[in-house]
Amino acid sequence: MGNSGHHSAHLVWDWNGTLLDDIAAVIEATNAAFAETGLEQITLERYRELYCVPVPRFYERLMGRLPTDAEWLVMDAAFHKHYWARADACGLAAGAAELLAGRQQSGLTQSLLSLAPHEHLIPIVRRHGIEERFVRVDGRVGASTTGKAEHMVRHLAALEGVTPDRVVVIGDAVDDAVAAGHVGAKAVLYTGGSHSRGSLKKAGVPVVDSLHEAVAVAEELVTAA
Repeated sequence: MGNSGHHSAHLVWDWNGTLLDDIAAVIEATNAAFAETGLEQITLERYRELYCVPVPRFYERLMGRLPTDAEWLVMDAAFHKHYWARADACGLAAGAAELLAGRQQSGLTQSLLSLAPHEHLIPIVRRHGIEERFVRVDGRVGASTTGKAEHMVRHLAALEGVTPDRVVVIGDAVDDAVAAGHVGAKAVLYTGGSHSRGSLKKAGVPVVDSLHEAVAVAEELVTAA
């Protein structure tokens, strides 16, 4: 791990599918919502091949057309109803708690940026006992149809003394790499969440199979820059 200070990476962690091991809950909630809205059930493999952000585009891939605004409101509400009924039972990804604690104890900084609604995100992060590991925790405020890039701009603007060249975003979705590129930061993508390895590799950034490897690669990216 790099030395603390300005030569080490500031990590911006994603939550769902990265720090939170919730992919099984996501698939269950997706299929429960699909049953309500008349869509066919989906396997984990197909989900990982098709999933994308903004989420209405995911539904476009499934339906052959974009959902109408009215359809989207129903679909989004159905998913969140089923997902949040399951989210509390999800644990952290393997090694996540130890990694977060170790970085904090070494004087290295990290923050959390999620498209999960802020009012849902804060309580679940607190329940896992990791809120104090981050210098900032931001969930989504507002519409769920946007991607992460504009949220990343606001998140970095609120971080004191952190420049984009030191920032590495660790997430499980191509959208995380897009958001990183939007602000001039780097990204490492993790295969434990919503995307297949094949779809992640299209982002053109390092792809890893564990969070330990993600942190190691992130430090190498900043050191080499």
